[in-house]
This record gives sequence, C-alpha cells and structure tokens, in this order.
Amino acid sequence: MHELYVILSVALAVIVLILLFLIVVFSVRNGITPMPTSRSVRQMVMQQIDQVQEGTRIIEAGSGFGTLAIQLSRRFPLSQVIGVENSIVPFWSSRFLAWANRLPASRLTFRRTDLFDYPYEEADLIVCYLHPAAMRRLRPILQERAKNGTKVVSVFFAFDHWEPTSLEVCRDLYRTKVYVYHVGKSHTLDIQV
Repeated sequence: MHELYVILSVALAVIVLILLFLIVVFSVRNGITPMPTSRSVRQMVMQQIDQVQEGTRIIEAGSGFGTLAIQLSRRFPLSQVIGVENSIVPFWSSRFLAWANRLPASRLTFRRTDLFDYPYEEADLIVCYLHPAAMRRLRPILQERAKNGTKVVSVFFAFDHWEPTSLEVCRDLYRTKVYVYHVGKSHTLDIQV
C-alpha cells in the first residue's frame, strides 16, 4: 500500500510540474499569465453589457480559465458565447469548467486558437481582458474585421487611440476599469474637414 501511495504521489507531482511548465511556456509566448476575472469585475462587465438580443454571438478574446465566459453564458442564456484561448492549460480548464457547470456547447464553446487570427466578423459583442501590447495589436484587427457598431468591452486596459463610449471603475482593490467601445464609432475630434 505504501508503494502505491509513493507511485501515485510521484505521478501527481509530475503532472502538476508538466502543467506548470506549460503555463510558463505559454505565458512567456503570450507576454502575460492567464488571470481569472474577479467576481466584482465580472459583475461590472455584466452591467456594462446590460442586455443583448436573442442569438447574440459574444466572443471573449483571450478567455483564459473561462470564468468570464461562463458568467456571460449564465447571464445571457439565449446567446452563444465563444471563448478564444491559445494556452493549453487554461483552454482545457475552461472546457472542464463549462462541462462541470453543465453549459451546453450551443451556449458556450471554447476554441483553441490565436486571438489575432480569429474571424471577428461573426461577433456581435467582444469582451477582452488583455495586456497593453495585445490591446495595441488587437485594435486594428477589430476595426478591420468586426462589424460596424459591434460593442467591445475591455477589462483593466484601454485601447490606444480609441475613445471609449463609457468607462466605469469597479470598487475592488485594484479599482479596475471597464471600458466600452463601439467599432466604427468616431470621436468628435476625428471629423475631417
């Protein structure tokens, strides 16, 4: 019995080390470690989205461990939520959480792909919680690919050179900001003469 305990302990330790190694590798590659969205921030995002029409397609760019995508799927049960994540451990964790929460694939799916290659043309609403370098790279992609008027909700970081239509600050420890943008909406100073 003692030998079985040792074998299981070693096997579990090896699995944990492999998972941690994969998280580190993808964190270095992506430039950021996946960060679960806190409850207060998820609530603020839901307030900023407010309501959506039946059949709305919501894309979470960089869905990490899936906590925000799962909340979106619960809050908007008549919508389809798609989490886009390239890091393997958060991707499989989010799929497991969706299964554990009994959320059908018709309401919530996760796709393992690069968020910069995703076809945002199909999105009605885009949510993201990304680092500044990713935001700089993603903004022109969204402005090129997303439909005119698509709502974009960004957690913590603002898009450079894109004026938000609203900004709210959470009452959490970090005073997290939640920005709302609309694709194709021009700021009044952008009017050309």
